[in-house]
Amino acid sequence: MKLVRFLMNMPSSTGQPITVELKNGTSVSGTLLSCTPSMNLSLKNIKLVQPHQDPQLLQFMNIRGNQIRQIILPDDLNIESVLSKSQVKIKGQGAGPGNKDIEAEPRRPFKAATRGRRRNL
Repeated sequence: MKLVRFLMNMPSSTGQPITVELKNGTSVSGTLLSCTPSMNLSLKNIKLVQPHQDPQLLQFMNIRGNQIRQIILPDDLNIESVLSKSQVKIKGQGAGPGNKDIEAEPRRPFKAATRGRRRNL
């Protein structure tokens, strides 16, 4: 999950190219546009290198997250600035179920539902 947060914040901080290696052996190099929580990537200015074929140049490409084997970041990427943006910020206590300040209604005891007709004994 931390890698996904990192990749989601990377396009806003840099326009450097990354290389994505897929499970089928294909290598894709390009500039990252966006990343979804399921690690689907959108890239632009693509160089697609497939095994035993000539490289292809493409304008845009979407890559499904479960097909990614590894992501190779550029050496000169300032990782510190991207990591500082991807830190999880802990919010204050809200009105959720864990908040003790809000007085909740007392719970009623659970009554089991009966199936079919009731029988009198």
